[in-house]
Amino acid sequence: MTLAVTSSAIAAEPLASAVPQAKPVLQLVGVRKVFGEFAAVDGVNVDFKEGEFVSIVGPSGSGKTTLLRMLAGMEGPSEGYITLRGNLINDVPADKRPTCLVFQSLALFPHKTVGENIEFPLKVRKMPPAERKARALELMRMVRLPESYYGKNVMRCSGGEKQRVALARAFAYDPDVLFFDEPLSALDYKLKKALEKELKDLHRVSGKTFVYITHSLEEAMVMSDRVGVMSRGKLVQIGTPEEIYTKPANRFVAEFFGEVNSFEVRRGADGWKAADGKALVVSGLPEGVSDAATVIVRPETMRFVPTGAAVDNAIQGTIYNEYSLGSRMQYQVHAGERIYLVEAPRGGAVSAGDAVTIGWDAADAIVVGD
Repeated sequence: MTLAVTSSAIAAEPLASAVPQAKPVLQLVGVRKVFGEFAAVDGVNVDFKEGEFVSIVGPSGSGKTTLLRMLAGMEGPSEGYITLRGNLINDVPADKRPTCLVFQSLALFPHKTVGENIEFPLKVRKMPPAERKARALELMRMVRLPESYYGKNVMRCSGGEKQRVALARAFAYDPDVLFFDEPLSALDYKLKKALEKELKDLHRVSGKTFVYITHSLEEAMVMSDRVGVMSRGKLVQIGTPEEIYTKPANRFVAEFFGEVNSFEVRRGADGWKAADGKALVVSGLPEGVSDAATVIVRPETMRFVPTGAAVDNAIQGTIYNEYSLGSRMQYQVHAGERIYLVEAPRGGAVSAGDAVTIGWDAADAIVVGD
């Protein structure tokens, strides 16, 4: 699997006077894309700042790929507007935009060398041969390809090397914004982790604006300045990885970002109670939550409670199974009909079959509305 590139030349319509001037490099206002009666993208408002790395994540069918296609000029919005540096680009085709779309599918020229592939956009611009080669070698150094690969047939390169060739070719277009459509999804784990770091390094070196679509939460959290979460065509939250993880906007976002322990709670005359009637100590209620909420406790904040130790919320159960997570262990604890997850460092004194008390303090929980 390699990266394919759809690219651009600069051309856009002047923004109509009735539309507010856009300060960010890229802006979407009230963008919808409707197919028949189905809204694949439904009222998205988002600004992309100059030089930032933004990842858009969401389950299959959430609308993230349709959103990317509109940003890249492969689809036009049904409603709303998209601006690039203050210019309205709703109807500007992909090859007339100062942007570059990097696909996961193969689009390198198989009969050409590494250098010829990278130089293609420069040749289209009629750059002199000596300048083309100099620029290609510069880009090869940037993506960590040996200069000796310049004359190598691209089909003799490994999968990771082809990725780098396609990235170098994308940068050869010198776009204002680079879009990425799940470029690492088919790579093995070790190569994927290496390229995640290299992409982040390339972003820092180039200073370009990156908009990255992925199913991988890990990719998004590792590489991005901000992460946007989509669900049913809507952008339900966008923020830094830390904000998304520690202050999710709702239950969907909290549960989408990894395994969690969740409790539906209601407030009664004697305080908050879970659905099973157990009283819970709840703090940090978000604005707008009145008599119902969801309490999220991540496995790493749930802990084993020694006998006699103080804890706001405690549950008795039995360890059913344990799973290795490398430096940590995850334990599955059964308590009645519920299953809880607890993560702890290796070397603990518990194992499958042990009766345990698990718990958490109110300050360690995340409280969200539905």
